[in-house]
Amino acid sequence: MSISSKFSVLLVFTSCCLMAQKAYPQPNNRAPPQVPCFYIFGDSLVDNGNNNGILTLARANYMPYGIDFPQGTTGRFTNGRTFVDILAQLLGFPNYIPPYARARGRQLLQGANYASGASGIRDETGNNLGDHMSMNQQVDSFAATVQQLRRFFRGDDVTLGAYLSKCIFYAGLGSNDYLNNYFMTDYYSTSSQYTPKAYAASLIQDYTKQLTLARYEGNGSRCNEDINNAISLFNTGLKRIVDRFNKGGAKFVYLDSFESSKDLVQNAKSYGFQVVDKGCCGVGRNNGQITCLPLQMPCDDRRVYVFWDAFHPTETANILLAKKAYSSKSKSFAYPINIQQLAML
Repeated sequence: MSISSKFSVLLVFTSCCLMAQKAYPQPNNRAPPQVPCFYIFGDSLVDNGNNNGILTLARANYMPYGIDFPQGTTGRFTNGRTFVDILAQLLGFPNYIPPYARARGRQLLQGANYASGASGIRDETGNNLGDHMSMNQQVDSFAATVQQLRRFFRGDDVTLGAYLSKCIFYAGLGSNDYLNNYFMTDYYSTSSQYTPKAYAASLIQDYTKQLTLARYEGNGSRCNEDINNAISLFNTGLKRIVDRFNKGGAKFVYLDSFESSKDLVQNAKSYGFQVVDKGCCGVGRNNGQITCLPLQMPCDDRRVYVFWDAFHPTETANILLAKKAYSSKSKSFAYPINIQQLAML
């Protein structure tokens, strides 16, 4: 089956400048969502439970993860809601988009979350932590979803394609291709095979192929500048992908989470944050070496921390980041338009 519809895709600008509650109103209107469905590809920043049942160290289905989430510990790598949980609410979805591992039947019509902690663009990325679903595997899972959706459209691929063309697709990977690949020289050989520039070009090439397939079927108390400088080469290429695909009639939006996160840190007081250089939970200097241990006691007031653990934002930070992506007028955060404008197209 070939579905050649034009999808709306969100590309996320990757950053390793993550080191390491305020109540957010639930939607109380019952107006239909701004888009019919929301499909999510990514890593631990947006994983909501796909890694729970596999053999991996990259799991978050234990306390204190989920300490502020209404459903408790679910496999989300933060204290509450993730970035895409909040985006889904802003888009008007009455329920959280389910993890693909548990999504069934008509649930798939509103979307699925394929994200997997430790995953990357390259298949081998994250193998040092155990099993995971790479971007290629996530795209394969989406292809399987499309096959399942066909029965709801009685095999009418034209109608199904028209339906999917109104959906929003989020794709946010790349950090682990550096953190859990390129800069792990004892485990991977990529840094000896590629210069930073060549590696970024290779990732962009692979990412472009993966997005095309989907379309048609800080460490320590400060940012690690060596890592960020290498990743900036990859990030520069992401914006070019957006411009290239959009020239072909697609609808891609580039989300610069690095700039958004930097804004939170640099203007912390205006956002209500008091701690920007230490994780609320974790191990090592400033809780910035590894993620939270089972049953570890986190900080008391998560609302004043930007970072939950060594790599993931708190729910409060996720709320602010999602709002920037959804409605910011600054092209530094969302390019060429924001998500609210994308949903209206």
